[in-house]
Amino acid sequence: VQLQASGGGLVQAGGSLRLSCAASGTIFSIGAMNWFRQAPGKQRELVAFITSGGSTNYADSVKGRFTISRDNAKNTVYLQMNSLKPDDTAVYYCNAAIRSLLGVSDYWGQGTLVTVSS
Repeated sequence: VQLQASGGGLVQAGGSLRLSCAASGTIFSIGAMNWFRQAPGKQRELVAFITSGGSTNYADSVKGRFTISRDNAKNTVYLQMNSLKPDDTAVYYCNAAIRSLLGVSDYWGQGTLVTVSS
């Protein structure tokens, strides 16, 4: 099982990006799916999560600007980021609890860099 994140890049302040993270392998079920980010010199922080039932929660710093969603048929989670600010610059990581042949484990994507210029 692995998670593959994509969609990062360079964008001007006020712009938008959409991140994707697809899980692959022999997957029985996926629980909550999360997006974290880590800016240079800072600790990794939770940006948003979505439960298997579709409930969502966001960090205060991104509420109203970011939207997390998931496509269970594609084992994919998305993060739509609008009104981006330079403070959103970070490496973004997806994370999920996945039930596979090995049982339930926590998996991380490789990270995708988002750079917001002022």
